[in-house]
Amino acid sequence: MSDFFSEQTEIIQQFGWAVVHVLPSEEDPPDAVPFAYTVGLTADGHPELIIAGLPPDLGHQLLNEVAGRVHEEGARFRHGRRVADLIVDQDVVILAGSPTAELWPGAALARYGQRRVRLQQLVWPDPADHFPWQPAYPAEEYRQPLIDAPPVTVPRCHAPRSLAGPLGRRGRTSR
Repeated sequence: MSDFFSEQTEIIQQFGWAVVHVLPSEEDPPDAVPFAYTVGLTADGHPELIIAGLPPDLGHQLLNEVAGRVHEEGARFRHGRRVADLIVDQDVVILAGSPTAELWPGAALARYGQRRVRLQQLVWPDPADHFPWQPAYPAEEYRQPLIDAPPVTVPRCHAPRSLAGPLGRRGRTSR
């Protein structure tokens, strides 16, 4: 495990953060979903970012895009903020809250401690622009567990499901 943290430290030193993927295993419940989160933003006083229910490469790209804005540009996102330029013609909503047993950013907590780590989740809508907290969201089809966050009300947005641009603003996914 020390090789994992050593490699992660090198990535954080080079880029300012690393992305950790958690993929369901055979021991997990059948409804477990993949998720990914950042490690390293806490060192600069920012919340770590987490996203759930997407294929690893897409989640990685979205986390890198938002982490780059936070780390390199000083962007700050409040709870319930809509971000319109991550997914073509759809908004992503930022939730601020605490880890849950289902969404546990273990490497960030091990590195910085539970008292220091703040967490923000990037929440994506279904193709009809419904979010998981809305009654029409098809939770069985688009499984997306949420961190423990206060309720948020988000107006409807538009449609499609692809990244803005060929790979978003940051073409590299090797973080």
